[in-house]
Amino acid sequence: MSTVIFLVDHNGGKVAKATGELATFAKTIGESVAVVFAANPAEIVTQLSNFPVDKVITVSGDLEKNGPAALAEGLAQIIAAKKPAAFLITSTASGKEIAGRVAVKTGSGIITDAIGVDKDLITTQSVFGGSTTVHAAVTTGVPIITLRANSIEAAAATSTPTTEEFAVTISDSAKLATITSATPVVKGGRPDLTEAAIVVSGGRGTNGDFKPVEALADALGAAVGASRAATDAGWYPHSHQVGQTGKTVSPQLYVAAGISGAIQHRAGMQTSKTIVAINKDPEAPILELADFAVVGDLFNVLPQATAQIIARKG
Repeated sequence: MSTVIFLVDHNGGKVAKATGELATFAKTIGESVAVVFAANPAEIVTQLSNFPVDKVITVSGDLEKNGPAALAEGLAQIIAAKKPAAFLITSTASGKEIAGRVAVKTGSGIITDAIGVDKDLITTQSVFGGSTTVHAAVTTGVPIITLRANSIEAAAATSTPTTEEFAVTISDSAKLATITSATPVVKGGRPDLTEAAIVVSGGRGTNGDFKPVEALADALGAAVGASRAATDAGWYPHSHQVGQTGKTVSPQLYVAAGISGAIQHRAGMQTSKTIVAINKDPEAPILELADFAVVGDLFNVLPQATAQIIARKG
């Protein structure tokens, strides 16, 4: 059976939702093996029993304080020893940096921002602003693949993975950087944008008033996104920008309100499973992309939708 190794993404001892998706991808290929870097991995290992994980490799020591360089060096040693069929990691900024370093250290090919990978390790990517779907495979070394969050539904499972502690040797050059402190982003009651199952985004059509967008998001339990035009105008924080120069999302439902659908924005959300667009311009490009389109003023449409959702929930 092929072995697939993936890196567990965790923050403050809590395993990220995207880790369950990596475990699910790994299990569809073969044996699912999680790698945990943590000073005290016991709590994380317990959480992994909720995912389809066959084995957990723990690396003791606080290597995370040295950032991607140290983690990549440790992962390269694990890959060299275990010889997996592939290595998977979440396609975040840090995940892609780690993946790139691991690829160099192992002499392997790398594929980034994949939205799927099958049992034959053929990946699916959405490229050129979402206008083209590409199927690709690594032909050199161990395939290093970064996967977008929400690309697959994490399989619910009750597993009892075996555990193994792996000793790594980190060079002085990989310890040149030290993270002395980290302050988590202050979050409200809404889910994280890149992990949310539902995203409601606003654009130029909001004229700076995001209240209807936020109200619909709260009714749906969704995250709030924004177009580049909205963030550049100072109407919403840049941390919520969806697009080629912002964040890439692949939720089950994406609602675009007052967004024209420029290629820059489409690049960040085109892989959403269902797209709903609200725009008063019947020629807006976003309407061609949408699964469901409403030609109308978002200030009339969104409050009505919000009221209906709240009424049906109540």
